[in-house]
Amino acid sequence: MTDLRKDFPLVDDIVYFDNAATSLIPEPVINAMNEFERRYRANVGRGVHRLTSIASQRYFNSHQKVARFIGADAGTTVLTKNTTEAINMVACGLKWNKGDSVVTTALEHHSNLLPWLRLRERGVGVKVLMPHPDGTLDLSAFELAVNDNTRLVAISHASNVLGTILPVKEIAAICNEHGTRLLVDGAQSAPHLPVNVKDIGCDYFCFSGHKMLGPTGTGILWMKDSDISPLLVGGGMIESVSTEDYTLAGGYQRYEAGTPHIAGMIGLGRAVEYLEKAGMDSVREHERRLTRKLLGGLASMENIRIYGPAENMERIGVISFNIEGMHPHEVSHILDEAAAIMTRSGEHCCQPLMRHMGLPGGTVRVSLYLYNTEEEIGLLLETLEEITRRL
Repeated sequence: MTDLRKDFPLVDDIVYFDNAATSLIPEPVINAMNEFERRYRANVGRGVHRLTSIASQRYFNSHQKVARFIGADAGTTVLTKNTTEAINMVACGLKWNKGDSVVTTALEHHSNLLPWLRLRERGVGVKVLMPHPDGTLDLSAFELAVNDNTRLVAISHASNVLGTILPVKEIAAICNEHGTRLLVDGAQSAPHLPVNVKDIGCDYFCFSGHKMLGPTGTGILWMKDSDISPLLVGGGMIESVSTEDYTLAGGYQRYEAGTPHIAGMIGLGRAVEYLEKAGMDSVREHERRLTRKLLGGLASMENIRIYGPAENMERIGVISFNIEGMHPHEVSHILDEAAAIMTRSGEHCCQPLMRHMGLPGGTVRVSLYLYNTEEEIGLLLETLEEITRRL
């Protein structure tokens, strides 16, 4: 993967380990977006002149590229602003009845928790399953929690704090037994694992472009069936309108009211092509190798506590840890100042999980990607050894 680093100029100056929040973006993706702005900038689905024809075709093609990337040979692939908006579209778009229930977990990012908690105002029950200390969940907990009143299960494919990979296929089988829909938050899995929504068996799959080499302000909601009401109505998402009524367009268009982030979707389409060329199996193996090296190095140090599953196979390249006696923000600041190493510190938008684990200050989080190297892991470990030596 080191030959790809030339496409990421920032890595010449810093060590970037905050990929779970936002990845870096390669030059080919920037070029694809700039080409739209410079050579065929126009709105999509509106008019017949040559620029809008080119823009509309490439925007449509980008939807196809993203769908192919997640193994979606059917269903509807909708551009959103981010994972948060995609999840909220499902929460607001389904027709809920009093007595329905949602099952989720304390591992979730706030974006996959708050939309369901808000449904309590409408008489919908919400069950929040608690993980084991290592961040894993028992399937038996889902078997007990999911019943015929469960309208939806909302689960992360991989934890943004602990790196835990959850058994989404097995959870989908439990949902299928009860006619329950399954929403998978793929914000941390789509950038790092080979994903096939058909193989998973989910009804909704959500993820963000800015975590997978794409631009900010882009996300995806994939739906097996177009069974939710649009969050917004307006221009671009209708077939016909009268003063009395309107008819919605088909496909993804009915969910994309107004002028979309055209350059962003084209950039996201180019980002998934970039990842496909790199090979998601290769990305996964590269990150697994780096994770193994980092976990081994951290485990050998005194005064460092690691959180999450011990087995490398059960996690993505997200590692949370703390140094005893130091606040996570202090550690992250020292890493930046001493060695230009960028890490995330705090609660990671997972306050319930932090409270459950007894970590009011959160953790230091290192999150890896395809452009990171073993040399960078070595620099991080050397810097942490120096910090702990001074305690």
